[in-house]
Amino acid sequence: MFDHADNIRRRPQVALLIETSNAYSRGLLVGIRAYMRERADWEIHFTEQGRGDEPPPWFHNWRGDGIIARIENQEIEDAVINANLPVVNVSTASLKQSYPTVASSSAGVSRAAAEHLLERGFQSFGFCGDARFDWSFRHEHNFGRYLKAAGFVVDNFDSKLGDADDWRLEQEKLIQWVRRIAKPAGVFACYDIRGQQLLDVCRQIGIRVPDDLAVIGHHNDELLCELCDPPLTSVIPNSRRAGYEAAKVLDQLMNGGSRLPSIKYIEPIGVCARRSTDRIAVQDKQIANALRFIRDHACDGIGVEDVLKTVAMSRTVLERRFQKLLGRSPYEEILRLRIERVKELLTTTDLSIADIARQLGFSGVEYLSALFKKKLGVSPRQFRRTVAVR
Repeated sequence: MFDHADNIRRRPQVALLIETSNAYSRGLLVGIRAYMRERADWEIHFTEQGRGDEPPPWFHNWRGDGIIARIENQEIEDAVINANLPVVNVSTASLKQSYPTVASSSAGVSRAAAEHLLERGFQSFGFCGDARFDWSFRHEHNFGRYLKAAGFVVDNFDSKLGDADDWRLEQEKLIQWVRRIAKPAGVFACYDIRGQQLLDVCRQIGIRVPDDLAVIGHHNDELLCELCDPPLTSVIPNSRRAGYEAAKVLDQLMNGGSRLPSIKYIEPIGVCARRSTDRIAVQDKQIANALRFIRDHACDGIGVEDVLKTVAMSRTVLERRFQKLLGRSPYEEILRLRIERVKELLTTTDLSIADIARQLGFSGVEYLSALFKKKLGVSPRQFRRTVAVR
């Protein structure tokens, strides 16, 4: 007798132990969904949860085929170990047991934050971390290492475990640190919540943002960043790509792929600049004006001749002073900003490369493609295929 049910292929059962309380994790979920639409017919088991929550009650008796988990506490790790299933971790917290991991590149995130502040001419820097998170210490190390190579020292906030248990005491520590740091300073906050706390402290004690202290966060939680006063600049992680790659690795594991532990780091998309870093910290007012003009109009098809119209100096003097203060020429700065905008549009929109070239004032697709490949080593099409997940 023919049994139709016996001939229906069983869908793999996959548990997602990922919180929904922040933008990065929601981006992971979007990336996982994108992979499933393309390549995997999974049945998902998932519950809304917050960061640091224990495993959901259903997970302890759940029987499935694979797990994607943001393992950031002992309870989640123990539950995942006991499940004895293929696992992909999407956190860089320290674990007792190693799993294949897909995570945001701390080196890339820290470099993006440092470059953003350097581009604005800052020569005094701070890092404000949170000792509860392993990745905060990695950001601190990478941010400091990058700026040390550029000839600068970073003043690090002395975050300790337990500080967050009493906001009044932690706030006082932040106040003392903000008052002490040499100004004007550019500060990298390890994530957007910490950035919001810094901005609140500055407002409370009369520190002007961004004139005295410019603040950049990480995760680019758009609602949170826009609610800050002033709105918070933030590094944009490619969480969708991280989720997509994590799903891809789990699919391979569930189909008999290698279980050897490894880590895949995903580079950030770039920086979303808002008012909290809207300052040119260059003492040379003419160069500051030139920089501001370039930043505002780089994607309008301007050239160095247009910059010269805003400052009373020859091209030779402009280029010499620009090079001395920033280590690059005005032309290189214009190209850099245009390429960053191309990367953003390739990642976040479906605009054709021809439309992007036209919108940003390039003479044609061929010129844009050749310049992009020269700067990044890949064509715009290859870049989009590598990083964009929608």
